[in-house]
Amino acid sequence: MADAIGGRSASAAAATATAEGGGGSAAAVQIVYVEKPEGEEPEAYHIRTLASVLGSEEAAKEALIYHYKTAASGFSAKLTPDQVAEISKKPGVLQVVPSRTYQLHSA
Repeated sequence: MADAIGGRSASAAAATATAEGGGGSAAAVQIVYVEKPEGEEPEAYHIRTLASVLGSEEAAKEALIYHYKTAASGFSAKLTPDQVAEISKKPGVLQVVPSRTYQLHSA
């Protein structure tokens, strides 16, 4: 998938649609924007950042959906509201926003 302005192409946005709705503690897909890592592969940095919240590299790899490396630096992952609050406080994390799917209308 190619990155687009803002870190998401239309196909990436569709692929990262919210997987669960409802309850306040349900995990939902979030876009986590981070500083561009210096001297480290973006994927490794994303997994390390996510693992610091989820407790293990395995859990991070399971939750991780997509790496953004071209137009933006970050990743999408399935996170609970508590995990969003925790990862938002991590060094290098710039912003965490819910993933949204947009319907394209054609004439």
